[in-house]
Amino acid sequence: MKVLLYTEGEKLFSKSGLGKAIKHQMRALEYEKIDYTTDLQDDDFDIVHINFYGPNSFALAKIEKKKGKKIVYHAHSTEEDFKNGFIFCKQISPAFKKWLIKCYSLGDVIITPTPYSKRLLEGYGIDRKIYAISNGIELDKFKCDKDARKRFRERFNYSEDDKVIVGIGLYIERKGIVDFVELAKRLPEYKFIWFGYSPLSAAGKAVREAVNTKLDNLVFAGYVEQEVIVEAMNGCDIYLFPTFEETEGIPIIEACACKATAIIRDIPVFEGWLEDGVNVYKAKDIDEFYDKIKKIMNNELPNLGEKAYKVAEERDIKKIGKQLREVYEEVLKQ
Repeated sequence: MKVLLYTEGEKLFSKSGLGKAIKHQMRALEYEKIDYTTDLQDDDFDIVHINFYGPNSFALAKIEKKKGKKIVYHAHSTEEDFKNGFIFCKQISPAFKKWLIKCYSLGDVIITPTPYSKRLLEGYGIDRKIYAISNGIELDKFKCDKDARKRFRERFNYSEDDKVIVGIGLYIERKGIVDFVELAKRLPEYKFIWFGYSPLSAAGKAVREAVNTKLDNLVFAGYVEQEVIVEAMNGCDIYLFPTFEETEGIPIIEACACKATAIIRDIPVFEGWLEDGVNVYKAKDIDEFYDKIKKIMNNELPNLGEKAYKVAEERDIKKIGKQLREVYEEVLKQ
C-alpha cells in the first residue's frame, strides 16, 4: 500500500492550521510506517489522499479515479468555517458550499476532523462514508515544560508576576480576534499577546481596526515557529480561544498537551470532548470570557491541566496513524 498525499497550494497554507494538519498527517503515516509520496510524477501509488478543494485537486481526483486509484478526500473546510473568514467570504459562501460538495463527492471516502464537521457534511447530502479523525498532535513536541515557560517570558519581556493571556489565529473575524482586543481593553491589568498573521487587506473593517489598536498591554507577535507556540502555551496564565467556528481547532489540543488553563467559546464543535469545568472553561460571550478570566486569575477556579492532557493524549498522531491505516485498508477493499 502506497499513498499519494496531495495538498494543492501547500506553500501558501504552510503557516495556517491546514499547513499544520498536513505536517501532522505526514508524521502520523511515518509513525505507522505507511509508504507515501508527495510527488505527482510518482505514479506508483494505490490511494490519493487529497487535502484541499482547489481546481487542481478536483482535476487530479477525476484523473486518478479514471485510472482506478482510490480517492480519500480530507474535508478540512466547510461552508460554516468559510463564511466568516476573509472579506467577501460571506457573500460567496453558498457557491463555495456547492463547490465543496462537488469536490468531496469525488472521494471514495471522506475524512474530516470531528464528529461535528462530519454531521455538517452529512447535512450537505454527500453520499459517501465519512470518518471523523482528529488532525492530531505531536505529543513528543508539546508538553508541560517549566523551562519553556521561562524562555517565553524572557523572549517577550514578561516578568514572572505578569498575568499573560495568549491567543492564536489568522487575522479573520471567525477567530474571535475582535473580542480578544476588546477583552484587552477591559482588562488593562493583564498582558494579551496574539500569535498568527494574514494580510489585513483581506480582512473586514472590524478586524483591521482591532489589529491596529494600540494598547500598552496588547501585542500582535505575528507568525512564529512551533517552538515559540510551545513556549507560549507553557508560559501563559490563560490560553484564550474565542473562535466562532472550527472544524477542530489544533491550538486547543496543543494547549491541552501543555496542561495550559484554557477558556474557549462554547460552540458545537467542542461538544463531547471539551467539557466546561472538566478539562477547559467555556464562555458564550465577551462578558462570560471576562468573568472566567477574572476568576482564574484570582484563583477562584481550579486548575484543569491533568484532565486537559488526556484530551491531547487521545489525539496523539501515533494513534491517528493507526486510524488512517484502517481507512486506507477499508477503501482498498471496496
